[in-house]
Amino acid sequence: MDALPDTASLHVAPAVQDGIISRLQDLVLQADDAQDFFKELAVFSASLLAPPGEAVHCNLTVVRRKRPVSIASSTPTARVMEDLQYAYGDGPCLTAMRTGKTVYVADVAREHRWPEYTQAVAGHGVSSILGVPLELEGNSSAALNIYSSAVDGFSPEDIARAESFGEQSAKTLRLELRLAQLRDAKEDLEAAMKSRTAIDIAVGVIMAQNRCSQAAAMAILRKASNSRNIKLRDVAAGVIESVSPDPALWTHFEE
Repeated sequence: MDALPDTASLHVAPAVQDGIISRLQDLVLQADDAQDFFKELAVFSASLLAPPGEAVHCNLTVVRRKRPVSIASSTPTARVMEDLQYAYGDGPCLTAMRTGKTVYVADVAREHRWPEYTQAVAGHGVSSILGVPLELEGNSSAALNIYSSAVDGFSPEDIARAESFGEQSAKTLRLELRLAQLRDAKEDLEAAMKSRTAIDIAVGVIMAQNRCSQAAAMAILRKASNSRNIKLRDVAAGVIESVSPDPALWTHFEE
């Protein structure tokens, strides 16, 4: 078991931190969607946290519905390492996420806490692993997982830089997750409004065709939905298509 180096006295230069923060902000602003942001964050993490002259693989893991999920990887190798960890049920990165503390494995050949997992990752050319927890909101948790092919792949300075970056990227990750929730809510509301619009138009068509009340028209629509085992909005769309050459619907959500 490797002891984590003391990084308390090590600091990242303010100018470097400012540059990292600026780049993280750019990732949020330039991403097309949440998945695009997660992928770019993993790639940026790998380029930033690689020791001089070395290459590393990075993976982002979050807990969703009490289960760890890999949301982005900088390389296919990083994703394979995460899948192995999930398969064996534990490992340095899951431990970091669970405890909220950085976990460093300097040499997987000397690590005895997760023997099956470390033996498996060694077979893929990984020799050292760094798991950095990312603080999210509520009961959510995440971790940045970094894999190196070199033994003792991360110096105390490398670990301090990764921990500092973890604090900064966690804030950006929280922001992106909030934005993703807002986008999902907007899409759900837009879909609901379009569905409601279709139903209202179909009710109007039925009222005109049958010279009946709104309640009676809605009852006819519901009966057709139940008897055909088709969603109400789909029945409504069929009614509209039967009377309109252009059944496209417009709501005030259209952009």
